Amino acid sequence: MRVRIRHWVALLLFLPLGACGGGGSAPTSPSPAQSFLAGTWRGTMTIQPDPTGAQPGAPVTGAVTFTFEVVPQTNLQSFRTTIRSENGWLPITLTSSTSMIPGNTPPAQISTQGEYNSPRGCRGTFGSFATAEARSIQGSITGVDCPVPFTGSVALTKE
Repeated sequence: MRVRIRHWVALLLFLPLGACGGGGSAPTSPSPAQSFLAGTWRGTMTIQPDPTGAQPGAPVTGAVTFTFEVVPQTNLQSFRTTIRSENGWLPITLTSSTSMIPGNTPPAQISTQGEYNSPRGCRGTFGSFATAEARSIQGSITGVDCPVPFTGSVALTKE
């Protein structure tokens, strides 16, 4: 009986060591969770300069790219967002912040805001409120550019 107990004790002590070493792969940490919003989204942005002014400009539509990068430790609900607009009225690149509510799964409401250096020589402001689905985003935009207010819309699909 004593011999049998020693065998069990030896087996219990050395069994965990059998899983270590022996050439395999190094331990890996789990991949960080990824948001459906993270990545590059492309589409169009239509801008209506001075929508309430005496002489509002004609709407201008152009290509736009939004790239969302998750801010760590924010429950996949906050993003650093780069917006690259090829819209003829507002050809800019800006880095902004985006927040997602009510959770971090689609459909969700997203709000984006930021400032940019205007091609007209001032500091402009940009804001957007949109609904984000798994593969598409539809929303409205608003802002002020030297000191012309603008409104419009954005429609994006995920690459």
